[in-house]
Amino acid sequence: MSAQPDPASAAGAAAAIAASGLPPAFPARAAWGTAKSLRAWQAAALQRYFDETPRDFLAVATPGAGKTSFALTLAQNLLARRQIDRIIIVAPTEHLKTQWAEAAHRINLAIDPNFGVKQGRTSRDYQGIALTYAGVAVNPLALRIRTEGFKTLVILDEVHHAGDALSWGEAVREAFEPATRRLMLTGTPFRSDTNPIPFVRYEADGAGVLRSKADYAYGYGEALADGIVRPVLFMAYSGDLHWRTSAGDEISARLGGPLTKDLASQALRTALDPQGSWIPAVLKAADTRLSEIRAHVPDAGGLVIATDQTAARAYAGLLKAITGRAPTLVLSDEPQSSKKITTFAEGDARWMVAVRMVSEGVDVPRLAVGVYATSTSTPLFFAQAVGRFVRARSKGESASVFVPSVPNLLLFASEMEKERDHVLRAPKEVDEADLLVEAERTESERDLPEGEFTALGSEADFDRVVFDGADFGLTTQSGSDEEADYLGLPGLLEPDQVKDLLRRHQANHLSRSPRDAAPAPTVSTHEELRALRKELNGLVAAWHHRTDLPHGVVHAQLRTECGGPPTAIASAEQLQERIDRLREWAVTGRRPG
Repeated sequence: MSAQPDPASAAGAAAAIAASGLPPAFPARAAWGTAKSLRAWQAAALQRYFDETPRDFLAVATPGAGKTSFALTLAQNLLARRQIDRIIIVAPTEHLKTQWAEAAHRINLAIDPNFGVKQGRTSRDYQGIALTYAGVAVNPLALRIRTEGFKTLVILDEVHHAGDALSWGEAVREAFEPATRRLMLTGTPFRSDTNPIPFVRYEADGAGVLRSKADYAYGYGEALADGIVRPVLFMAYSGDLHWRTSAGDEISARLGGPLTKDLASQALRTALDPQGSWIPAVLKAADTRLSEIRAHVPDAGGLVIATDQTAARAYAGLLKAITGRAPTLVLSDEPQSSKKITTFAEGDARWMVAVRMVSEGVDVPRLAVGVYATSTSTPLFFAQAVGRFVRARSKGESASVFVPSVPNLLLFASEMEKERDHVLRAPKEVDEADLLVEAERTESERDLPEGEFTALGSEADFDRVVFDGADFGLTTQSGSDEEADYLGLPGLLEPDQVKDLLRRHQANHLSRSPRDAAPAPTVSTHEELRALRKELNGLVAAWHHRTDLPHGVVHAQLRTECGGPPTAIASAEQLQERIDRLREWAVTGRRPG
């Protein structure tokens, strides 16, 4: 049975909130437009905070939900109640320090974003300072002295960064251990590692694992139901790739196919090579999607997230060729980077290209189309990147993120609503599916020595749309009518309308028999076989993502039902039979076995 809140404490919280002109906690999450000053989850989190008056409080809320507003409102109330008299905000990047200071200014809190640890003091006009985690590590002892000198509230924004390096965690703990209050915020999945995050509470889950325990959590699924965030459609693109390894071997593979870790990494980097055909085709498709959205949302913008500055400059050149206008290019080591982001956020330009600077926390609400063109593929970075597109400004807005069709990224996309805690000492688990795929690989597919490689060529195919944990569409050529159907989805749609339209497109495409198409021009036997193998491998990849069955298992099931030799030596008739059988499984939903 849960403990009842202290009436006096609850009354005090209500009075503090009322003094700020903010509504009390709502009994249930409010529908769109009903929470004018403070969203329902923010009010409920504030109520819980003042009911419990904790020294440490961890709030986990999806990107775009309003963690900054919640934290500053809490700080304002604590100042009004004289429970604190100074504020220290720690953020991941220099740009976010300024963003926090500007947000604080809007509610009459003065925060110094240019505070230097070595200067020791700041103007009396400021009620607090903002610095980065790297800045804390420069001189944690000086910050500890400052923290001890006042009744200090420390706000640790995206607190998982305190676990990025052991030295950062130690610095944060040393600097802020004496703080009167500490508020930890995060909007992205915690990872599994051995670095505990300072001031976060961990509890055993009964399976020998310690998991972080949030004091208040507000997930993407709840925020989507409340209309606070947008539905996100993931447009996945596969394709045929060709590259040369450092050993001189030439490799041809399909993006997302069954490859070793090293080869999969090289395949992805080949697709992202600006000299190939994959990334220009994806950028053109993304710009087409942006045009469709701007027909309903005129200032909608797009963001390309690149691996490095060289790629970012090349992608900017490709976008200029596609659109006729140079995009905003944001490079982290340029002195005007922060100003460029602000100018783009307040304007109506079509595209911005960046490396990492816009991946986390940066607020550009008009972003509606993204291209995930980076080889960084951790769940943490993926969630941070997608978080730039989820903030809703008005009802009916949706976002589209274009991603390479590789298994881990598609898994992250399908698990958007899944909440993850920080796990310490997680036991190693054996993935039987991975073992099966590894056992079925030929010797030529085994790991090659790490090193440089040379991208030789790439082509893009539209693979599918991932939405609400489900896949829609089957592999088709980039530029096809089927791809155009998905790129042309209206820019203003409710989540249920998105799913309904995707289902209708899916049904239309599955019902089309390849034999109903106009006769194709005569091609040589080897070209026909290559095209059929390409189509079959694309369908197998789609079936893999729908069922989680390894590619080798799907091929084996097709051979069991249809007969015949392995795909590499199958005849055109045998390949076509397997293609038809797999389409039949997709239409009927029946699985073999």
